[in-house]
Amino acid sequence: MSPTSETAQGGRRLVIVESPAKAKTIKGYLGPGYVVEASVGHIRDLPSGAAEVPEKYTGEVRRLGVDVDHDFAPIYVVNADKKAQVRKLKELLAESDELFLATDEDREGEAIAWHLQEVLKPKVPVHRMVFHEITKDAIQQAVRNPRELNKRMVDAQETRRILDRLYGYEVSPVLWKKVMRGLSAGRVQSVATRLVVERERERIAFRSAEYWDLTGTFSTGRAGDPSDPSSLVARLATVDGKRVAQGRDFGADGQLKTTNVLHLDEEKARALAASLAGTRFSVRSVESKPYRRSPYAPFRTTTLQQEASRKLGFGAKATMQVAQKLYENGFITYMRTDSTVLSDTAVSAARAQVTQLYGADYLPEKPRVYAGKVKNAQEAHEAIRPSGDRFRTPAETGLTGDQFRLYELIWKRTVASQMKDATGNSVTVRIGGTAADGRDAEFTASGKTITFHGFMKAYVEGADDPNAELDDRERRLPQVAEGDALAAEEITADGHATKPPARYTEASLVKELEEREIGRPSTYASIIGTILDRGYVFKKGTALVPSFLSFAVVNLLEKHFGRLVDYDFTARMEDDLDRIARGEAQSVPWLKRFYFGEGGAEGSGAADAGNGDGDHLGGLKELVTDLGAIDAREISSFPVGEGIVLRVGRYGPYVERGEKDQEGHQRADVPGDMAPDELTVAYAEELLAKPSGDFELGPDPVSGNMIVARDGRYGPYVTEILPEDTPKTGKNAVKPRTASLFKSMSVDTVTLEEALKLMSLPRVVGTDAEGVEITAQNGRYGPYLKKGTDSRSLTDEEQLFTITLEEALAIYAQPKQRGRAAAKPPLKELGTDPVSEKPVVVKDGRFGPYVTDGETNATLRTGDSVETITPERGYELLAEKRAKGPAKKAAKKAPAKKTAAKKTAAKKTTAAKTTAAKKTTAAKKTTTAKKTTAAAKKTAAAKPE
Repeated sequence: MSPTSETAQGGRRLVIVESPAKAKTIKGYLGPGYVVEASVGHIRDLPSGAAEVPEKYTGEVRRLGVDVDHDFAPIYVVNADKKAQVRKLKELLAESDELFLATDEDREGEAIAWHLQEVLKPKVPVHRMVFHEITKDAIQQAVRNPRELNKRMVDAQETRRILDRLYGYEVSPVLWKKVMRGLSAGRVQSVATRLVVERERERIAFRSAEYWDLTGTFSTGRAGDPSDPSSLVARLATVDGKRVAQGRDFGADGQLKTTNVLHLDEEKARALAASLAGTRFSVRSVESKPYRRSPYAPFRTTTLQQEASRKLGFGAKATMQVAQKLYENGFITYMRTDSTVLSDTAVSAARAQVTQLYGADYLPEKPRVYAGKVKNAQEAHEAIRPSGDRFRTPAETGLTGDQFRLYELIWKRTVASQMKDATGNSVTVRIGGTAADGRDAEFTASGKTITFHGFMKAYVEGADDPNAELDDRERRLPQVAEGDALAAEEITADGHATKPPARYTEASLVKELEEREIGRPSTYASIIGTILDRGYVFKKGTALVPSFLSFAVVNLLEKHFGRLVDYDFTARMEDDLDRIARGEAQSVPWLKRFYFGEGGAEGSGAADAGNGDGDHLGGLKELVTDLGAIDAREISSFPVGEGIVLRVGRYGPYVERGEKDQEGHQRADVPGDMAPDELTVAYAEELLAKPSGDFELGPDPVSGNMIVARDGRYGPYVTEILPEDTPKTGKNAVKPRTASLFKSMSVDTVTLEEALKLMSLPRVVGTDAEGVEITAQNGRYGPYLKKGTDSRSLTDEEQLFTITLEEALAIYAQPKQRGRAAAKPPLKELGTDPVSEKPVVVKDGRFGPYVTDGETNATLRTGDSVETITPERGYELLAEKRAKGPAKKAAKKAPAKKTAAKKTAAKKTTAAKTTAAKKTTAAKKTTTAKKTTAAAKKTAAAKPE
């Protein structure tokens, strides 16, 4: 449907986009006659809890938000925080003659447009307006050329949403019951977690192997210059024709994978080096080949995330947040795309800049065309590129900070994609000689020279391995010929050790997921964010480290829900969802097969939704029914060695030897930020050797209750053990006196006297002239004085027991410091931030150590420490914090109305009965409300990724 000629000439048109920033930009391009408003993302969704489900629904529908017995009909509700915005959109629509739904042109955007149409129920012409960049020409062309809503895309997105809801809401409760409350499972989230865990298992099982070789420095005897060096460094390749073993020849078990190599140990390597001293060497062969490297394809979502991680230190989430801002402000095209295709306009713009900035010699005769390599690539977007028909150079944008750096990366990659190949030569030189003991030794050296840099003048791709050689790296060798004599200046024996497989980084995990065809590239950033937020994974530097908790979760899923975390099965599900999007399969039969394991299957893909081998193995519902077979203790227990077992408990991981309540039983907590591959038998023994449990300090002289010291979840503390008959609930309940230890104390050295002093706090110091009491207290942030609502910090914990009234009054006589006290010196200096160009330091703050450049502060995460944090990790934390923007202040709640307490003791009988009745009614309401809230929380906790 196109805009009517009547409204094209006049009238009022309402354009709905997703974000306020985009609305502001587009409004400037459309001018009068158009009202541009944002939906602010989704306006409705499946209910987040049972409390949101309309009363007419009961049972499973109320729990899941999906009617699985009636063709998986979803129950949609308008989000509570969007009701006001929906009212506003309805009011604007009532005053409009046309409606343009201008949400993003992908499945999610198409679904938002459909939901808007369903909720607003427009009685005026509706148009679907789509664009890939926010420029004046693109927006005006989109208004002139609208299309119909794509219902197939909506169906595909709805199927994904229902699938993820069923997966999350059915499997997550199993994790609550068998591992820990509050956990979640998800179709891609759980598979991504499994990848990280499997890599850590490989590291745990890995056994390092030692191997040696020789390095020789050989001289030509000629005076060298940069174009013709006088010497070259070569590595020993063969001895008597047998290849010398290198790291690739060893397996993960530390053993050689082949016997057809020579394994040198230190003794043999040093003996060979000594035997080669004084040997005459000559060039045995020189092999030269032409070198050619073509430019990289323009960015798509995943390659942008990978390069931003390698070059800028951005996490996937931060990359997408910055890219979103660039898109909404009209600097780049849409950033969620699987495509590497450039429009004719973009190709022309890129080629023009190649000629302008680098010269005609760098421009290929014909434009370069990049074919899509991603299976089932979604939607019809271009690659990510600078917007417009003339690209702005980074300097012309006026951008700063992270937005400037990401735009520059995108601009360089786009321009480079339309440049000539880099060319040059690669050379391999073989050098041989006979040792004193008669053995023949052959060394090899390789070099590369680039005679024409081509696209490398603009851009060179980074690498995940920090030791990898980049494409533009040159290694020049001397100009030598076969038969030339060479003198050995030095021959050294070098020892090496094989290394375990590297942990995933955000960049390499994104790459792995895409190569396995798991999930969609547009969701990878949110998936990685989810597994980090859930505590399944934490960062050490840029590496993703699985927690012990994730080991328990993956263990359960692998043993009892194997198909759901099977890589091939998950990829086949993705294929099926794409088939539904293309109209080649139907949603309801596929969902029936997945959930019930029966009926409606069509084609091999749909059949795979039920099982992986064609046989009926039951659906998801059947899998989660029998939980009795799951041994919670077993799936959370992992042998360490020497009778020690690592267990994942309610309050974190711990090691244990022997059975509880048996002689010789030992138990000790494991640091939550410890990498699993660091938990060795020796370290576990060290943990178990530390004092643990209750340390009895002696009876209280007054009450006779035993005073003990303990190591608690929030640190060491002392407490009293109350008699067993002490009431613990009700109006007569008695709570034990408890106090945290000072930083200078420990549970195995604190004395009874010190414990009693600690439990005597807060201490009344005295009263001021107005009779207001002053107390000395120990709080979360250290010792302090309190007078009414006025608190003053103390500098020393011992002052809690020694400060006098006069000293306290003197402190209160001073004006209260509104700012901070004298700044503490930084804990560590990290260098200059590449964005703000200001020095970055690590400081000790109220909530622990944090990095700052003076403008942005970012708290250290689990896995980070002051001792191990690198400059790159510090810059990454700051980049992520900047990408989030300023923290939003919570809306202030209206103060609750307080009912005045009645002080009169005597009451009339009628009033007493009325009061009792009210209490009974209130109690019932409270109980009902608590049950509803508990049910809502239980359902909400099962939210999928």
